[in-house]
Amino acid sequence: MTAVSQTDKARFFEDVEAAAKKAIWCALATVHNNEPRVRMVHPTWEGDTLWIATGPETPKAQQIRQNAAVDIQFQVAPDDFIHLMVRGTATVMTDAATKARVWDVMDYDLAQFWPAGPASEEYCVIRVDPTRVELSEMFGSMNKRVWRA
Repeated sequence: MTAVSQTDKARFFEDVEAAAKKAIWCALATVHNNEPRVRMVHPTWEGDTLWIATGPETPKAQQIRQNAAVDIQFQVAPDDFIHLMVRGTATVMTDAATKARVWDVMDYDLAQFWPAGPASEEYCVIRVDPTRVELSEMFGSMNKRVWRA
């Protein structure tokens, strides 16, 4: 395992974003009543911040308001065997400025879910501030790089 230094952080997160773009879906784990809950999501990286679009009343948003700890696992295309794991602190963001800005950051068309646009009260974003990010090959057995906050 190689620890990622602060000087290598920007390059590491470029590699993380490139790997994540090869994965269509990933698993988001939250906590509900002291038990894990996992669901599929499609987040988008912006530098070292991960964004997830959702509704403010979805179970994942409600669970994050109760317990901000999350784990996210991307499984990149089988041909690559790239493994990307993110542990972090999540925050549900409902302010208009953040919603509008992140609307343009996401790498898919959010209007298919929220036709009223970023001002929709049915739309919010989850900001994930990573505390640990692992990028490796062969499920962590090769070329493992780990960044910690």
